[in-house]
Amino acid sequence: MTPFADLLERLAFTPGRNGKLTLLRQYFATTPDPDRGWALAALAGTLDLPHVTSSVIKGLMEEAMDPHLFALSRAYVGDLAETVSLLWPEPDRANPPSLDEVVTSLLAASRSDRPAVLARLLDRCGASARLALIKLCTGGMRVGVSTRLAQTALADTNHPLETIERLWFAIDPPYTELFAWLDGGAMPDVDLSLAYRPMMLAHPVEDRVSTLSPAEHVAEWKWDGIRVQAVATPRGRRLYTRTGDDISKSFPDILAQMDYHGCLDGELLVVRDGEVAPFADLQKRLGRKRVGKKTLADYPAHVRAYDLLDIDGIDLRDLPWSERRARLDRMDLPERFDLSPLIPFDQWDALEALRDGARGEALEGLMLKRRDSAYVAGRPVGQWWKWKRDPLEADCVMMYAQRGHGKRSSYYSDYTFGAWTDGPDGPVLTPVGKAYSGFTDQELTELDRFVRNNFTQRFGPVRAVKPALVLEIAFDAIQESKRHKSGVAMRFPRIKRIRWDKPIEEAATLESLKAMIG
Repeated sequence: MTPFADLLERLAFTPGRNGKLTLLRQYFATTPDPDRGWALAALAGTLDLPHVTSSVIKGLMEEAMDPHLFALSRAYVGDLAETVSLLWPEPDRANPPSLDEVVTSLLAASRSDRPAVLARLLDRCGASARLALIKLCTGGMRVGVSTRLAQTALADTNHPLETIERLWFAIDPPYTELFAWLDGGAMPDVDLSLAYRPMMLAHPVEDRVSTLSPAEHVAEWKWDGIRVQAVATPRGRRLYTRTGDDISKSFPDILAQMDYHGCLDGELLVVRDGEVAPFADLQKRLGRKRVGKKTLADYPAHVRAYDLLDIDGIDLRDLPWSERRARLDRMDLPERFDLSPLIPFDQWDALEALRDGARGEALEGLMLKRRDSAYVAGRPVGQWWKWKRDPLEADCVMMYAQRGHGKRSSYYSDYTFGAWTDGPDGPVLTPVGKAYSGFTDQELTELDRFVRNNFTQRFGPVRAVKPALVLEIAFDAIQESKRHKSGVAMRFPRIKRIRWDKPIEEAATLESLKAMIG
């Protein structure tokens, strides 16, 4: 456990990508199996330790010390893993388990036994190993390592990243076969027909659209759902997200219709009577391991196909987009599937006007694709572009603040903001959203200072803040929501500007926000 804990600590304090790659490569080269495989799974988000949740860990701490003191300590530190690592009683003599011992003992324990097993493991660890152990259990690494970065650390001249990405979804943790191949052995003999294909992504076009040739590009809508791959072969059917997560169990209605043999790239939506529903409706389907009949009926899933990556075992990704699209056009798509339409255009100005006028139709903007583009993993330069609508904006008032996590655990960095509505005694603020991005490190310091100087009440880790600061909020869309007291929900809210100069009386009203729903 100690080498893994050292790795996490060094990764957390190494900001650059190349520095993190160096640390990962050193660890994988010097750590034996299966520890390095479990570490790879933990960093890449493929290690599943069920039922070791934050509430279980909190329960252990509340047995070990006064619950109120623990709550105050957690509120001050701002991070559960760090708080427990500091407060758990120190062992007389640290005898940290190996990473393999941790994983196998937790996986072998029953649900009722897991808290006791975790407590015994914590008893053997020092503070650094305890922090790593709790992060391992909760899946919250927060060290700036993505799945792709971890895969990149494995790649070299003889083991290209593209091959590692293809093998990835056919091999389970702790990836013993994968590491054997990386160490000079034979390539794993696995069936890749049901594997996830690393997705091709787009760059924001911003102001560069005028430099592109309309004749060399096609345009299609960027739908407001989630990107998926729908893979079907004689061996089975799978539905993957853009990060390769298997969400098949959440969408049995889609899998039931996949009677083709191939891999489609498209957008997962909820569609009723031919109309795309708001993203909030799709969210009610995401993450569910079991989907009831009522949910299936109320939120019917649908895939709008963009691309065809494979058909009848033939890989099409090296073909130009125009040929892949022609084959997709000829394909007999099943129920719950349709084609994303292409948008004819001659000039960028006309296309921009069409983009700006489509806000109320479950659209985020446009995709621009070169007709000759092959399907390449990652974000190849100059091939695909996303031309999103300009965001909506509203001036709102900061109402509450909460500490962040990881590097932000010492700062109030999560801000709930509100808009004015009519109350029995005049205008009152009602919360309409929460944002924790869009500001610089210097602005974070200023916002944190403002919260500390102006908080009025405590609600656990949350601080009520004197209504005195206006935040200019940018958001992609706003929808009706029965889950929120205000009756509205913003999509991707972020802080565009801190309006130190603006009186709070001039902030937006709830009615003005509702008028943006379209």
